[in-house]
Order: sequence, then C-alpha cells, then structure tokens
Amino acid sequence: MPRGSDVFLQNISKIVVFIILAFALYLFFTGHGSPGGGFIAGLMSAGALLLLALAYDIETVRKVIPIDFKIVTAVGLLIALCGGTGSLLFGEPFLKHAFGYFQLPLLGETELHTALIFDLGVYLAVVGVTMTILLTIGEDN
Repeated sequence: MPRGSDVFLQNISKIVVFIILAFALYLFFTGHGSPGGGFIAGLMSAGALLLLALAYDIETVRKVIPIDFKIVTAVGLLIALCGGTGSLLFGEPFLKHAFGYFQLPLLGETELHTALIFDLGVYLAVVGVTMTILLTIGEDN
C-alpha cells in the first residue's frame, strides 16, 4: 500500500517514465544525423528506471523488470563488438558503416545505418552498467 506522500510520485512517475522512454527512443533513432544515439538514450532509459525505483522501491522494480543488468551489459558489449567487426568481413576498416533508404510500414521512407547495430550495443551496455551501479548502491544490506 502506498504511503501518503508517495501516491502523487507513483502516479506521476507512470506518465513521466513513458515520456522519458519515448524521448529516449527518439534520440536513439536520430543519433546518426544529429546529436543523440545509444549512449544518451541509454542514460535516459536508466534514468526512467531509476525514477520507478524511487517512486516505488527497488524490489518492486526487480519484480516488474526481472532482468539481470550484468547480462544486459555483456549482451550490449557483444552486439557493439559484432557491429564494429562486421565491416571486416567485407574488407572494410573496423567500425566502417553503410546506410540505405528503406520503405518501412508506418514510418515510410527511412534511412537505416549499420551504425544502428553498434548503437544498440552501446545502449544496452549503458543501461546495464548504469542500472547495476544504481541498484547496487540503493540496496538495503
């Protein structure tokens, strides 16, 4: 049962977390042609999860999102490494990326980059490391 002063924070956080995650998604996809990308989107997503942890508690967040963030970090690093080395298979330098325009449902003509794979790895690594640090600091022992 929420305590008296937490009711407001809990109700507002449900809306604010959605807005923060939507903006993080926007920054993730616009990071190739303007400022943004996986790093800042990862920090914003971790901030949204931290807001949930502050509004409720860490155990509630762990029950709702039963993810080991250390594994998320490892998967992110693996994806970033694969995204960077993929160009070596085609005789190109490390981290060289390619792009093209594709017709996607609901989005129309969209420019997609292979750098998006690298950014996805960075995003997961940043969320994993940040949440591991924050949840470890915030645990009651």
